[in-house]
Amino acid sequence: MLFRRLNWNIVGWFQIVQTVSGLIIALGIGAMVYHGFAGGGGFHANRMLRLGLSFTGGTDIAVKFTQPTTSDKVKAALAGLGMTEESVTTAGTDGKSFVVQTQTAYANDSAPVWNALNTVAPVDRAASQITAVGPSLGREYLTKALWALVIALGIQFLYIAFRFGWNYIFGLVTVIALVRDALMMIGIYALADRRADDAFLAAVLTVIGYSVMDTIVILDRIRENTKLMAGAPYATIVNESIKQTMTRSFNTLATVVITLVALLALGGASLKNFAFALLVGICSGGYHSIFYSAPLVLVFRKRQLEAAAKRRAAGLAHDRTFTGRARAESSALQSRSGVAREDIVAARRERRQKAKAARTTEPVAQQRYRKKRAETGGTVAVEEPFVSDEPIDPLDAQESGLHDAAMEQGHEEIALNLEDFPSPSSGEAASEEQVKE
Repeated sequence: MLFRRLNWNIVGWFQIVQTVSGLIIALGIGAMVYHGFAGGGGFHANRMLRLGLSFTGGTDIAVKFTQPTTSDKVKAALAGLGMTEESVTTAGTDGKSFVVQTQTAYANDSAPVWNALNTVAPVDRAASQITAVGPSLGREYLTKALWALVIALGIQFLYIAFRFGWNYIFGLVTVIALVRDALMMIGIYALADRRADDAFLAAVLTVIGYSVMDTIVILDRIRENTKLMAGAPYATIVNESIKQTMTRSFNTLATVVITLVALLALGGASLKNFAFALLVGICSGGYHSIFYSAPLVLVFRKRQLEAAAKRRAAGLAHDRTFTGRARAESSALQSRSGVAREDIVAARRERRQKAKAARTTEPVAQQRYRKKRAETGGTVAVEEPFVSDEPIDPLDAQESGLHDAAMEQGHEEIALNLEDFPSPSSGEAASEEQVKE
């Protein structure tokens, strides 16, 4: 509830927020380009970002010594082999097991590696092993990673568009924010010169799911306030929606950041890399969800309204052009016929009024049916309506001869003789049974 009372114009900070995130992304891209040229021999795209062994291929060595040692001694022993992108991490808590990863292939010639490691301490060869990771497997990992990212973004776009009534603005804003989150993570990784491995990919996909969840909450509040604050400027609605959900977003972000900081400080080497990627992505996602996504909705909404206004203006201009052309043709007709335009309009109005009066006062002809002769070879008689020009009273039908048609169809004439009906005074004739009948 604290942020609701703050008089912050968050939507007015959009340009600053966009500039800050864009600057971080630009610095990250610059760092990637620098790393691509740093190795010498021209620019190499595979050196732009330090990719893990899962993407590049190489050698994975799991070594166990018979006595405890340190990772610094292991690195010093392997320095003379000329390994590329080597990393040494501790496995276990006894100080005897280590994992060495390098992009250099040693699976076919592992003797130099074991000789170098034996200079640190005796190696337990039974508990140690060396594994080769081919470059084809690394390309497969990289291709699947890119496809997973594209599929995730596509599904997010479709879900957001469906969730908000197929409004493309909300889906587009969400996808743009998620792409900026991923680019910011890659840029910070390049600036920190950290290795991007499969844990980094898992962190990117996790951040996409987390960020879109926080963004949906804000966008849904905007949709609700559009109805509750009807008549208010759209900028005010967006700004109030951000402040109403900021407490929830801040509390969620704080709890996750505290956990990741603890994991980064106290976790192992592999967990530290994963925690660092999550920490960068979660902070970037919260930053974009609160200060970038919702104001971007306002930007697209303004563009949508401006485009609609231009279309309406173009339509009005077309109507004015059409009206002017019609008036010019009318003036030309008037000049040729010598009749004023006002007289023509008055005559047309008078004709319309007369036609309307004729339709409302014209009597509706009653329909009568007459027997139609059967067609040649037919046996069924068809009835067709007999329409009289004037309405005929049923009591005059016999005098006018219309009863003949009824007689031809098999109807009998009914004659009532009221004089022959027994008088009520005669008790014998008016019995109870006769009355019932």
